[in-house]
Amino acid sequence: MLAGTVPTTDEGVVDAVCDAYSSIARDGTHTEYAEAVAKAFGYTVEQLKSIPADSHMGLSCGNPVAVASIKEGETVLDLGSGAGIDVLLAAQKVGPKGQAIGLDMSIDMINLARKNATQQGYRPPQVVFIQTKLTKPLPVATASVDCILSNCVINLLPDTGKAALMKEIYRVLKPGSRLVVDDIIARKPFPDTVRSDLSAYIGCISGALQLEQYRALMKDAGFTDAFFVETGGDLEVYKAAGPTGGDAPTSDPSTKCCVATASPLPQTTIGNLNEWAASYQIYAKKVSSDNEPADKSPPALNRWWDAYPKDSLASDEVASLLRDPERSDYAIIDVRENDRVGGHVLGSVQWRADEFAGSLDKFYDEYGKTEQVIFYCGSSKGRGSRCAAWYQDYLNGKGHTESKACVLEGGYHGWRYPDLVDGASSL
Repeated sequence: MLAGTVPTTDEGVVDAVCDAYSSIARDGTHTEYAEAVAKAFGYTVEQLKSIPADSHMGLSCGNPVAVASIKEGETVLDLGSGAGIDVLLAAQKVGPKGQAIGLDMSIDMINLARKNATQQGYRPPQVVFIQTKLTKPLPVATASVDCILSNCVINLLPDTGKAALMKEIYRVLKPGSRLVVDDIIARKPFPDTVRSDLSAYIGCISGALQLEQYRALMKDAGFTDAFFVETGGDLEVYKAAGPTGGDAPTSDPSTKCCVATASPLPQTTIGNLNEWAASYQIYAKKVSSDNEPADKSPPALNRWWDAYPKDSLASDEVASLLRDPERSDYAIIDVRENDRVGGHVLGSVQWRADEFAGSLDKFYDEYGKTEQVIFYCGSSKGRGSRCAAWYQDYLNGKGHTESKACVLEGGYHGWRYPDLVDGASSL
């Protein structure tokens, strides 16, 4: 799948990792393989049955949710959320009053995770997936998160990225809140032949820090009492688990050496992985005396809907639709509540934003075959954009392409066509 050497620049490393994991998201992996890896690193049968099969792809090296003591109503952030396994398990614990957020740099992984969330009946803002590079400042408010998870991801970042991310983790945690990381840690210094092996890097081995390096990384970020536990997980499971290629498992042991492994990870030639590295679980807390009191923490995401896809239409484009008697393949949705003084765009249907998320099924039944569904509120940056994001995410989760969500740029305050306005009383 991958061959060659690790790029010499941090940006090159990030791009190589993103390309590899995007390919995994698009191509998928064998269910048997994914389940074997998940069970090997601590996921229970009950946990795996409670989430879509596509949400776990054999990329974990532990089960951080199992020890994170996640409580109802908490805000949980998963770094490198992949297809969504840990976010969906966390969502079960935080409940409708909590929030589970996943960050990943691969848009293909993000799209797959959003689809899995929709399949489970989860919608933003309870469950949110956002594309971002973990080497950049996190799009999360300071001191806003109760628990941060990460599962076999930090080792994939370049060393400067690892350090920057750990400082960002400390920043976004509430005082007294916790970090649970499952990661790969090197047992010994790697020779250049291993450090430069791209397959070994993508496979979570050659980018791993040694234990004392990892301790220093966390201490430098502010975590003074990080607790490291070697889990004993067999890293060779990445090479040996599951069927051995093709569309179905082979039943002939004599053919095993002649077909590709089912692992979605690139296969390295460095030998037994357990000789080079080990799986660890790392637990740490942010000291409670820092920053603001935890009971005054801000929302983690100020505008989650900005990360979700939706189209924008300028006022003149919408006006052209309204003036064309041949066009009927659109609907205009006014999501305002009682702030509709001055009327509304001609032909609007009111569907209040405060009721929208809970009525998506009904809305889809009514408008799922409408090519363009145009949302607006007073401006173009609030409720209209939020409802459009909800609807487009719902469509994407269903794999539905007949309809798409649009936002009226400028909202009603930017509407400049008095001949295309109805009075509020007519709705």
